[in-house]
Amino acid sequence: MFKSILKLMRERIRKSQYVMTLHAEEEMNDDQLSIYDIESVILTGEILERQKDSMTAEWKYRIKGRTIKEVDAELIAKISPTGKLVIITVYILQK
Repeated sequence: MFKSILKLMRERIRKSQYVMTLHAEEEMNDDQLSIYDIESVILTGEILERQKDSMTAEWKYRIKGRTIKEVDAELIAKISPTGKLVIITVYILQK
């Protein structure tokens, strides 16, 4: 359903055209994830749903994928008005 946006996000990852919010970096560190894990989640993942941000009215996407250590994780990301991919948050899925 969201194939074109996922393709665009993967392209941004491959070209290093993305930024992490401070919150995403804190969550990444709390879960002992690396930037390569974040990239892997997007490159291997699928978009589960689209959400509308209540404050900015921008679309953001919940993506589920696998880390480089083969752990299931999810993240929330959006495409900014400048075209960069913004990683808003990330978390490991508990079994």
